[in-house]
Amino acid sequence: MKKIIATNNAPAAIGPYSQAIEVNGTIFVSGQLPINPSTGEFPGGGIKEQTEQSFKNIKAILSEAGLTINNIVKTTVLLADMSDFGGMNEVYAKQFGETFPARSAFAVKTLPKNALVEIEVIAMRF
Repeated sequence: MKKIIATNNAPAAIGPYSQAIEVNGTIFVSGQLPINPSTGEFPGGGIKEQTEQSFKNIKAILSEAGLTINNIVKTTVLLADMSDFGGMNEVYAKQFGETFPARSAFAVKTLPKNALVEIEVIAMRF
């Protein structure tokens, strides 16, 4: 059975999609832009601040599902510029401790609202 997961502690979808969907204990979190849900804006700064905000949004959605970042098994990171990979990676590494999920990371031409980063995750109940 498919369950929609939504929270006001992460930005509302800016298109025809859900923040997350759960099916049989697997949670598919839509790509999270670095939008502060309180202000509707990106944080000041650059890639590090935007990566941190994307993770705050992911954590809020997972929390709504009763999970934590430790339940993440796969991430996909989209970057507007691959030269930001190092800064993103620095913040990313701090999120997980020593057990990292599988990951894909690549640059795209542009991201919605001209964000520097967007991160989607797959998490599981275990």
